[in-house]
Parts: sequence; C-alpha cells; structure tokens
Amino acid sequence: QVQLVESGGGLVQAGGSLRLSCAASGRIFSINTMGWYRQAPGKQRDLVATITSAGSTNYEDSVKGRFTISRDNAKNTMYLQMNSLKPEDTAVYYCTANLQRYWYGAREDYWGQGTQVTVSS
Repeated sequence: QVQLVESGGGLVQAGGSLRLSCAASGRIFSINTMGWYRQAPGKQRDLVATITSAGSTNYEDSVKGRFTISRDNAKNTMYLQMNSLKPEDTAVYYCTANLQRYWYGAREDYWGQGTQVTVSS
C-alpha cells in the first residue's frame, strides 16, 4: 500500500508564509513527477506546481514568484514553500505522485488526503 500524507496547512494572514510537506510511504520503487493541486470551495481542482525526479519545475501563472516546489528524493518527500499568500490562495491543497511500486510495475498516480490552507485578509 502507498500513502501520501500532506502536512503544514493552516490559517495565515495575507502576506504570510506556509510550508506544505507531502511524504510518500509504503512499497515504492521509484517516484516520477510529483505535484501540488488545490481546490477552492465550489471550484474544480487546479494544478499549482509540478516537479520531476530530476528537479524540473512548472508553476501555474498566479503562483510564479511566490511559491517554490522542491523535493527530497532520499526521503520521498515533496515541499511547497508559499510566500506572499493572498486570500485567493485559500483552498484544500492536495499532493500527487506518479510512481512505480515495483521495477516491473506500471506507473500509477496516487493522491494525498489534502490539507486546508486559509488566508485571511
């Protein structure tokens, strides 16, 4: 069984910072691309940022220059440093990982349970 567990969410004032973590555990052979998505109430789940196993990153336009995605491959952990937070960043943040459980296995997508980020004005 594979689990992705997010942590680090909370309530912060506009202009503040939060650091989210996503730890993958279980039987894992390799992790390919990892990413963060967010879903605000009544809206669809949108991509925030992705990072490949080699460290190449991609960001949604509204978070460029404010958010930084990173990962520690040795710990199977991904991070999202969020600075200059705005009320419109309020959402449930989900991590996802495309991984192989066995060397002979197919790549599959796994999701965490989500962590709430609330930015007050």
